[in-house]
Amino acid sequence: MTAAMLSRRRFVGASLLAGGGLMFELAVPIAAHAADGAEPRLLTAFIRVLPGNRFVIGGKNAEIGQGAKTSLPMMIAEEFDVDWDQVTVEQTHADQSLFGAQSAGGSRTTAREWLPMRQAGAAARQMLVMAAARKWNVPEDGPTTASGMVKDRRSGRSIAYVDLAPEAAMLTPPDPSALKLKDPAQYRIIGKPIPGVDTPAIVAGKPLFGIDVAQPGLLHAVLETCPAVGGRFKSANLDTVRALPGVRHVLTITGNGEAESLLDGVAILAESFWAANKARESLEVAWDDSAQAGFSTESYAAQAATALGAKAASEVLRKGEPDAAFAAAARTVEARYDYPFLAHGTLEPQNCTALFKDGALEIWAPTQNPENGRGLVAKALGIAPEKIRINLTRIGGGFGRRLMNDYMVQAAAIAAKVPGTPVKLLYTRQDDFRRDFYRPAGWHAFAAALDGEGKVTAFRDHFVGFGTGEAPVRAGELPGAMVPANLVDAVLLEQDLLATNLPTGWLRAPGSNALGFVSQAFLDEVAEAAGKDLPSLMLDLLGSPRALAGEGRGPAFHTGRARGVIEKVVAMADWQGRGKLPKGRGKGFGFYFSHAGYFAEVVEVSVADGQVKVHEVWAAGDVGSQIVNPLNALHQVQGSVIEGLGQALAGQKITQVAGVVEQANFDTHPFQRIDATPKINVEFVITDNPPTGLGEPALPPVIPALVNAIHAATGKRVRSLPVDLA
Repeated sequence: MTAAMLSRRRFVGASLLAGGGLMFELAVPIAAHAADGAEPRLLTAFIRVLPGNRFVIGGKNAEIGQGAKTSLPMMIAEEFDVDWDQVTVEQTHADQSLFGAQSAGGSRTTAREWLPMRQAGAAARQMLVMAAARKWNVPEDGPTTASGMVKDRRSGRSIAYVDLAPEAAMLTPPDPSALKLKDPAQYRIIGKPIPGVDTPAIVAGKPLFGIDVAQPGLLHAVLETCPAVGGRFKSANLDTVRALPGVRHVLTITGNGEAESLLDGVAILAESFWAANKARESLEVAWDDSAQAGFSTESYAAQAATALGAKAASEVLRKGEPDAAFAAAARTVEARYDYPFLAHGTLEPQNCTALFKDGALEIWAPTQNPENGRGLVAKALGIAPEKIRINLTRIGGGFGRRLMNDYMVQAAAIAAKVPGTPVKLLYTRQDDFRRDFYRPAGWHAFAAALDGEGKVTAFRDHFVGFGTGEAPVRAGELPGAMVPANLVDAVLLEQDLLATNLPTGWLRAPGSNALGFVSQAFLDEVAEAAGKDLPSLMLDLLGSPRALAGEGRGPAFHTGRARGVIEKVVAMADWQGRGKLPKGRGKGFGFYFSHAGYFAEVVEVSVADGQVKVHEVWAAGDVGSQIVNPLNALHQVQGSVIEGLGQALAGQKITQVAGVVEQANFDTHPFQRIDATPKINVEFVITDNPPTGLGEPALPPVIPALVNAIHAATGKRVRSLPVDLA
């Protein structure tokens, strides 16, 4: 949408609210951040000016614990020039025509919204200044603002925003590109540690999450689907279940064969979740799962071993002359690495509430990607997208799982069968584990060539993953721009892809959470063979500061920024003094570039009787010129480190027999516990680059740093996850 398409009223519209407040609708058209790759689009934020000179600012993005509901309003409030204690934040509904992109994934929010959110606040502030200047008959460059007041520097007069809002709304809005934004030295909100706006309600147990949604006359639903994902419904004892206490409806759902949309199932609707789930115990369903029965973890491993022992099916990247470089090498290093399927295990199971009435749908959903959900629901049910309203709830953990909106389509499909009745679909924990979109497993056969001086002259990776033909499954790609392929002149990346019935999806730092482990752990082996440590090898590979092109729409990789975090973390962690550690104790290093963020990390562990104890972690990150909320930034890095350690040490893995996932709860897919959490030290390297997201890039380096520390402590190499030193 171009600026020419916006009317003055659309740009800054005003309307009186009940109680005498006034609402500004700020619609700021700008080009998307270059890394986002999107066309210019409309971004919207809502500011309501209330009596008492208080302000309600809309948080437009889904909140999954990454802090967007706090940080985006912080950006608006900063440029609007009000005090944070004057602000109340409210979640908006989902409508990209008003608010622009509202997805929460890929650590893109800060990068995408850094400019438009500040412009939204600055535009409203400028309108108020213009109104004051006209009221006082002074030049527009005369008045200043602070704490929700406009002041005249010459006369000393001042007036509250609330008293200027009606006049301001009648003025021609400023050109967003001409707005003068604050110098960072003037920031009073951005850069300050501010607690999450929902924290008090969460601590008090107030209803915020999708699982908390309540509506008059609501029925609770559970959904039984084939244990082997993709199986088709044949028959069931539906009448028997219908007769059970509390059960109102038992419905068959005919799927479209797409896991992200709708699979065959049987829905039980009851007056309480307990009644619905209890009735489910009596449900007996016959499924046709013949097409899925051949998939198993044992079969995958056997196929991968065969593939790695033969010529690869296809090449992902051939750069330079890798064959000649390996033939001329003074020494070669080879090793195989692998990692399992993983589940997301969100604390709040998947859920959605839907009401179908008069041909329209209203949905309450804890979704990371609402517009994707709108499209899936519209297609599956044959409803026009504009007939679907999506209310965003707080999300009790996403990590990428809620980028998939299968639960939204399922709830909508069930609700469409009982018009006029709100339906809340809630997964059990078993449903949540067995109907996930898993981080795909993978196997890698690495090789590196070294010259006589220990320089890496060639790099090769034969990757076995999952997919069809030469198309890998979602989150199972082997990127040609991965470190170190982007730093070596001669490279060969090859792949073989296996079939699976498991749907895959993005898990926090998708792709990178696995590739960071295998590539940096292997490079630690290469460094040892070269007579170096891994930080030194990485600095050699990085060379002089320069930008290297990214892959597709991916961001460029800057070797100078990578060097900055590596040098920072080795200083933080006293890397050079690691030789003084006692026997059985060691430090390991890892670096990775993920989601436009640069992180280097050091982990210190001790190993006794095959048990690993992590004592301390040091993390240095470069996410640009501004940390919007230091408190939340610290929490994001700490959370990433804890999650990464859990993936490696807690015993997490998803296994299959006859097409069915074996794990069904936290006992068989455990997560990191409080007593296993180490001290985590975090520092940021501030650089002159636009701010980027922080939800994901701190995770990938911690896993290789951990296994490299285990090697330093024991001499044993960990080449397979989860860690098992037995």
